[in-house]
Amino acid sequence: MFTGIIETLGTIKNIVKEQDNIHLTIKSSFTNELKVDQSVAHNGVCLTVVNIKNDEYTVTAIKETLRKTNIGNLAKSNSINLERGMKLGDRLDGHIVQGHVDQTAICVGIKKENGSTIFTFNYDSLSKNITIEKGSITVNGVSLTVINSKENEFSVAIIPYTIENTNFKYLTQGDIVNLEFDVIGKYVSKLTSS
Repeated sequence: MFTGIIETLGTIKNIVKEQDNIHLTIKSSFTNELKVDQSVAHNGVCLTVVNIKNDEYTVTAIKETLRKTNIGNLAKSNSINLERGMKLGDRLDGHIVQGHVDQTAICVGIKKENGSTIFTFNYDSLSKNITIEKGSITVNGVSLTVINSKENEFSVAIIPYTIENTNFKYLTQGDIVNLEFDVIGKYVSKLTSS
């Protein structure tokens, strides 16, 4: 379980393909606090630490993960949003995030405002995922509030601090991002469609 509050940016140091899987080696500021078998969210994708060496650790993404996320698009030297799992009793500063990406979206617009930046994303509505105005959404692991909710498109307004401390600072129009829709909304949607 995560909160969508990014702890740090990691750097992809190595990518190794093995059959349908890829192994990502990541350098991060909290590697020395990790242990093998621990869960870490990578651009919102919960992956298990399988190896640690010095200030780098390795995780494995399987075919299903690569099919549903942007993890397979990563390259060496890319920055990746990182968050360790919640500790019981901590404040929930973002919202409940499972680390189970529902689908990807394409960044279709970036507009500078006076004090914030509006990012607009388009996603395939065939999956029946929905957003609601002022509801929660996780984009590349970042807990955000939806504005301009439409059938297959939404926007988020991001403050300068979040831009500077996540990989949103590198995001450009046409980039693919990971989406995890609000878990409560997913249950309500499932119950009302049955």
